[in-house]
Amino acid sequence: FKQMGTGKYKWVGTQFPTFADAQEADMSLSDYEDFVYGAGHLDAADPVRHWLKVEKEQKRLVKILESADQFRFRSADTDLCFRAKGRKWISCHGTENFPDGEIFTGPIENTVEGKIHFSFPAVYMGREVNDVCLTFKKGKVVSETAGKNLEFLKNMLGVDAGARFVGEIAIGTNYDIKKFTRNTLFDEKIGGTCHLALGASIPESRGKNKSAIHWDMVCDLRQSSEITADGKTIYRNGKFVV
Repeated sequence: FKQMGTGKYKWVGTQFPTFADAQEADMSLSDYEDFVYGAGHLDAADPVRHWLKVEKEQKRLVKILESADQFRFRSADTDLCFRAKGRKWISCHGTENFPDGEIFTGPIENTVEGKIHFSFPAVYMGREVNDVCLTFKKGKVVSETAGKNLEFLKNMLGVDAGARFVGEIAIGTNYDIKKFTRNTLFDEKIGGTCHLALGASIPESRGKNKSAIHWDMVCDLRQSSEITADGKTIYRNGKFVV
């Protein structure tokens, strides 16, 4: 994370479609290939032009996000608040992870409050935890439930002092990714979702949480949802409205 944040080394991470990956995603190899290349917009006449357009739009949104302090994410079973004044919102538009499509920050660690229910299974180290619901108070997970592998979730939350705090909150913006595939590289980018990472902050966001884990969990916001920034609605039902 430190080398990523300083920009000392240039890197890009991507995925080559294999039979094993297709099996994990419950697809044929042919369908999975179409999914991967479509997610990167590689089937377009000019993929570079597409990602330059994404960069321009997301940098516009970053300016709006960075002008605010207090954020609230709400859906039918989620109501989560946090502050991010002085933190940096990062546009991910295909220059590191690929395919890309997200905007993230490191929230002020002790300001995360409320409850979030993760619509998709939370996958970490090959283990799948279903129906995760976390409750936060003063930035820390004070209650956790799951429909499957709750003990594993509790064990990960107990790894160190930072594991129960949030290192990243992000909004997925890749609307060419619609299907959950058990691969975080893709799943956290699903257009119309948000994701929260327990554990280590990403330094370039100016987040300060430290932990041995960084576990991204994805929440669907495509129906009956809203994000507000300093009380103003900026996002509704899976789309920015500013």
